[in-house]
Amino acid sequence: MKKDITKAKKIESIQKFTKDGKRIPVTCVSFEKETSLKAGDIVKVTGFSKGKGFAGVVKRWGFAGGPRTHGQSDRLRAPGSIGQTTTPGRVHKGKKMPGHMGNDNITVIGLSIMDVNEKEKKILIKGLLPGYRGSNLLIRKDKEDKKFVPLMKEGQRDVQETEEEKEERLRKEKESQEKLEESEKEEKPEEKKEEVQEEKKEEEKKE
Repeated sequence: MKKDITKAKKIESIQKFTKDGKRIPVTCVSFEKETSLKAGDIVKVTGFSKGKGFAGVVKRWGFAGGPRTHGQSDRLRAPGSIGQTTTPGRVHKGKKMPGHMGNDNITVIGLSIMDVNEKEKKILIKGLLPGYRGSNLLIRKDKEDKKFVPLMKEGQRDVQETEEEKEERLRKEKESQEKLEESEKEEKPEEKKEEVQEEKKEEEKKE
C-alpha cells in the first residue's frame, strides 16, 4: 500500500505559541492539491538542502586542522595524510575530503503538523525543513502524536489549561486559603491579650 505523499513548497520559517504558552519554531509550506494531512500528524519531510559550493574539510567535515606552530605556515586547514601503507595501497572509497557542500537529498523525521489551512492551501510544520524559500518538498505521514498540543489562536492571550492542571491549581488555592484562615485564628487570641493589657495600663495611669 502506497503512503499518501503531499507535494509542497517551502515559504518561510516563523515562531508560534502553543495553548500551553510555549514558543516553538514553525515552517510554513504551501500545497496545490488536496491533502489528507491534519493537525497532530507526525510526518517525514524530504527535500534538497541549501547548496554551499566548494568547501574544505574544516568547514565540510569539522576537521581540527594541523598544528599552528613549529614552522608550519600553509597547512593549517589541510586534511593531512589520506592514504595507508602498502596494504591496501589506495585511498578508501568514501574518504572525507574537500568538495561540494550541501545540495543533498535529506529526509527529516519526527516533525509534527501544527495546523492545516485548506482555504489558503498552507501547512504549518513544527521545526525547520531543508532547502531554501520556494524549494520543493515531499511530506509523508508517519503516525499520529498522542501528546499533541495545538497552536494558540490569533488574538488569544490567556493560556488554556487542561483539566488536571485546573484541579491542581484549585487544590493549591484551597490549601493556601485554609492555611491563611488557620493563621488568622492563631493571631486573634494574641491580639485580644494585647488589647486587655493596653486597657489595664490605661486604667493604672488614670488612677
